[in-house]
Amino acid sequence: MRGFLSALSLVTVASAAPSWFGTETIHDGSAPILSSAGAEDIPNSYIIRFKDHVTDSSAGDHHSWVQQLHGGREDDRLELRKRGVVDAYRGFGHTFKIGAGFLGYSGHFDDETIEQVRNHPDVAYVERDSIVYALGSDEPELEKNAPWGLARVSHRKSLSFGTYNKYLYAADGGEGVDAYVIDTGTNVDHVDFEGRAKWGKTIPSGDQDVDGNGHGTHCSGTVGGHKYGVAKKAHIYAVKVLRSNGSGTMSDVVKGVEYAAEQHIEQAKLAKDGKRKGFKGSTANMSLGGGKSPSLDQAVNAAVDAGLHFAVAAGNDNADACNYSPAAANKAVTVGASALDDSRAYFSNWGKCVDIFGPGLSIQSTWIGSKTAVNTISGTSMASPHICGLLTYFLSLQPASDSEYGMAAITPAKLKKAMIELATPDALSDIPKDTPNLLAYNGGGRSNYTEIMRLGQKA
Repeated sequence: MRGFLSALSLVTVASAAPSWFGTETIHDGSAPILSSAGAEDIPNSYIIRFKDHVTDSSAGDHHSWVQQLHGGREDDRLELRKRGVVDAYRGFGHTFKIGAGFLGYSGHFDDETIEQVRNHPDVAYVERDSIVYALGSDEPELEKNAPWGLARVSHRKSLSFGTYNKYLYAADGGEGVDAYVIDTGTNVDHVDFEGRAKWGKTIPSGDQDVDGNGHGTHCSGTVGGHKYGVAKKAHIYAVKVLRSNGSGTMSDVVKGVEYAAEQHIEQAKLAKDGKRKGFKGSTANMSLGGGKSPSLDQAVNAAVDAGLHFAVAAGNDNADACNYSPAAANKAVTVGASALDDSRAYFSNWGKCVDIFGPGLSIQSTWIGSKTAVNTISGTSMASPHICGLLTYFLSLQPASDSEYGMAAITPAKLKKAMIELATPDALSDIPKDTPNLLAYNGGGRSNYTEIMRLGQKA
């Protein structure tokens, strides 16, 4: 992993500012705000260094002054909280006194407060607080004897004898993320889910809370199983919209989409209210399709607008995906299927509505009938959960919504764009005209989201 100071600017600044920082702004009589060119700044968070003449006593007076400034804007912060901005400028963080050489403090302040701090005669400089990482080893986890699909999404190059069953991944992939598998249900007692799978809702009237088909369980395993899953610590929720024969009604599917979206909204609110710790977002997978349905496409798009990161299968008719729903839902990630030899799977739909390809031929995953059952099947239905798993995986590498870093959750549109930019270009054969030749990639097991997405700029 990159070192914290590995890409810092060498611009020299005035006063007591360190020479390795670039200066954002300098006003006459004001302390500079410093920010590293290579750092991940934490919004509205600062480290303030006092000038050398400042004593412990005068530092204490300064702290009291800042607390009065901060406290005087409590009404403004209450208004922000009413608007859903929970992390509304927390104020003081740490105070620092290191020998005789470093005296200062940190905090989370609004722009008006920090401007007054900068103009205080005791302040040498203000540095934007930023995220740091452990130096040294960034070795990914290695799953041996992994399904080939997992191995493929963790390697840029085509699989070889040495890599075809080796999955590289971040150990905490999926942690803090809820994944809704909208399908035939899930065998939630399967050992591969390690107790992380739960029954969400059964939509078809009179049906049971059980997967009598296997299709949904297979998809769930690829999303978040311990051995078979992309995001191995995800929380899986079964949303049954198809009966045991693998079919159902479009209206039931729309209702299942509504359920997943409502659950996400509820969990996001709990996180904002401080009632759920560590929540990082929600994803959904829908490996089903029928004819063109404006209602289903619009329902999926509305769920995405509500914050649900959605993957859908392109379809298995070797035809234009734009003629099928939910494949035509433009705000979801529509997934075509690839084969072990990096060809487009012979059945996979194609066209401009396809966003990305994932492994979909001869995929092994969890099944029904026992707590240890597995099965190997094919389809864009198997490709889509690889992508839902990756959406889940990438979300888990973000700070939680209740994190001290106070960062806003990445939107579905931004993560979709980032995933597409990260994908391996021109990796597949037999890709028709007007179809993106992009194969999904997880970053090779790296755990730093920013570093992973920079790989997309180099592909």
